[in-house]
Amino acid sequence: MSENFTFEELKVPANIIENLNTLNITKPTQVQQKVIPLINDGENVFFESETGTGKTFAFLLPLFNKLKTTNSKNDDFIIILSPTLELASQIKNCASKIFPVKTNLFIGGTSIKRQIESLKEKPQIIVGNPSRILELIHLKKIKMQNAKAIVLDEVDRLVSSEIVDETKKIILNANENCQIISCSATLTQSATNNLFDIVKNIQIVKLPKEDVLQKRITHYAIFAESRDKINTLKSFLLAEKPQKVLVFTSRSDQVQNIEAKLKFKKIDCLSLYSKTDKKSRKAAIDNFRSGKCKILITSDLASRGLDIDGVSHIVQMDLPSNDDFFIHRSGRTARAGQKGINVVIGDEYEMRKYSALEKKLKIKVFPKMIYKGKIVSPEEFDE
Repeated sequence: MSENFTFEELKVPANIIENLNTLNITKPTQVQQKVIPLINDGENVFFESETGTGKTFAFLLPLFNKLKTTNSKNDDFIIILSPTLELASQIKNCASKIFPVKTNLFIGGTSIKRQIESLKEKPQIIVGNPSRILELIHLKKIKMQNAKAIVLDEVDRLVSSEIVDETKKIILNANENCQIISCSATLTQSATNNLFDIVKNIQIVKLPKEDVLQKRITHYAIFAESRDKINTLKSFLLAEKPQKVLVFTSRSDQVQNIEAKLKFKKIDCLSLYSKTDKKSRKAAIDNFRSGKCKILITSDLASRGLDIDGVSHIVQMDLPSNDDFFIHRSGRTARAGQKGINVVIGDEYEMRKYSALEKKLKIKVFPKMIYKGKIVSPEEFDE
């Protein structure tokens, strides 16, 4: 495709293009150029593309065309499934900003009565997690014969063993002409097999890697014994003064511990993890997104698909057991063509593991240390 391919050529309506312009989105990304024509043609599509490459608008923009010609009763709709509240909320907000149609969020942990009431408004874009969407289908509040398309965002999570049955039941409840679209930054072979068990006749689009991990993210390794990690984090934050930083830990019980110890040192921060209630989770994300708070500590809950402007740094307080989680964590920085820094604070075992990951992912890791309030390389320290 031409490098000057435009949204007009992709059959995106003029009013939607104007709304995209207000978000400083003026040119379709590579994944959008590849995927939008297939979705416009009604194909079932699975596309795999790196983090920060524009996957959300790649499925939202063509699906809006399906809603323009809805019947006079306005009964047709699309469903977008997401594995987390944060990602579902983000997708809903993206859709609300550019589309002149009703978009509603349906997730667990909130009043189902209010959600049932909101369905009377006949939203044309329904975003939610599989368990709540399936519950509303069973209650006959969502009538699947009117579903024009179902999107599985972060499909590898949606077809994982924990929730694959719910995802499958939603698709099986749809009419035979319902279009199925799936996307992810990474997809394991087991997830691929699960996907093909659910959806037949699906086009696979794998975008050439833009090497975001290698070219746009600088990787640091800072050694610290387990007992010293939080103090090392504190020293790093004071030395680096990051614009906006996401701090990841694999252990949910450590999130509050890190938050408490940083706040004790008068470092303003917020936390987000699986047991955080909905109101607190939303407040944490909103304050971090707006820049009111520059440090957000989280478990891997936030690593999937979350797109927040201006995240300059990622700090990983451990290395996750799954390499894909390392990729998704790192991908929360260097979004939309920007650059970022990814830092692993690890003990001796984790540094060996990080070295092996460096070779596997073909990234360059720079050893760093904190000396007299500055981040330096070991060579500088020796001098």
